Amino acid sequence: MRAGVVVAAHPGVEDLAVQAEELGLHSFWLNDTPMVHGDPFVALALCAKATNRIRLGIGVTSPALRSAPAAASAFASLNALAPGRIICGVGTGNTARRTLGMRPATVATTENFTAALQNLCAGRTIEYREGDRVRNVRFLHTGGHANTADPIEFVVAALGPKAAAVAGRRGTGLISFGLLDPAAWQALHDARRHAAHDTPRDPGSRTDSYVVTALHILGEDEDPYGDAARDATGHLVLSLLAFAADTAADAPAFAEQLGPEEREAVRRLLDRRGTTATAPDRHTKLYPDYLGRIAPEDRDLILPSLMNTLALVGTRDDLRARVTTLEQAGIDELLIQPVADPPAEMAELARLLT
Repeated sequence: MRAGVVVAAHPGVEDLAVQAEELGLHSFWLNDTPMVHGDPFVALALCAKATNRIRLGIGVTSPALRSAPAAASAFASLNALAPGRIICGVGTGNTARRTLGMRPATVATTENFTAALQNLCAGRTIEYREGDRVRNVRFLHTGGHANTADPIEFVVAALGPKAAAVAGRRGTGLISFGLLDPAAWQALHDARRHAAHDTPRDPGSRTDSYVVTALHILGEDEDPYGDAARDATGHLVLSLLAFAADTAADAPAFAEQLGPEEREAVRRLLDRRGTTATAPDRHTKLYPDYLGRIAPEDRDLILPSLMNTLALVGTRDDLRARVTTLEQAGIDELLIQPVADPPAEMAELARLLT
């Protein structure tokens, strides 16, 4: 299985991209969460200039954040800096929108946005709409400004069959966050395959599957739920608890799927952050430092049950067995989101998969 890394945009991130390339990793991705992290397009341009081989991805942008012409211009500009190495991840903007206190885009809107990006980035014309006004738009000048000749890889973020079907209809790959259940991946691949029936594909398009997780390889006799393991995986657990806390009142279905211990952790998180599930400004309390290194005082919220669900923690042999199972489920690339010690965690990943 291939290996890659996802990080937040910040000054100096291009140095991490260089290290990832030197370690032999396949791809390097940046989050698109405007009010939490730095701008991924600015940072990825620096990464493009600093590297030569590694593929560079945005994971993921959304129609609720950027217009199709603006996003296409950004991707085609990156493609001019790193021809054929750019990956465009598209999703509903679930987290990025919720950090603004807003709802994510619909699946239908996301599909239309994906189609527009695919067409614009391939040099084709689209119908662009603002309200009742519709106009045909295309790149008016490419060459050194924007590259529409070399292919851009597209992936759709999915946790369920509706989004996976978009990937099928658009002929794209899939990316999912914290989804380590092989049966769930089988369902996503089935939904994509059924939706892809008789759908024409662009020449050179890829349909790879990526899973984003966290990784901690245990030392001899190390506690799998000790401080080191919690620090390496806690950002994923807190992201799930924050989502459950944020949506408990207006979209309770997700929180209701959690067990009693997890629901109690959600309650404690709300109390600790000084907010409630119905406070209109709860997003300002729940999402600071989102996907960043957890504070020691929050380690008690990092439940073993959620660590087991969202992350890869175990001995080297245990993890290689789990990775083999994921590969058999059709996952092409394992992406880790390192926060405790990114260079060391990237090196661990490279050693694990070589």
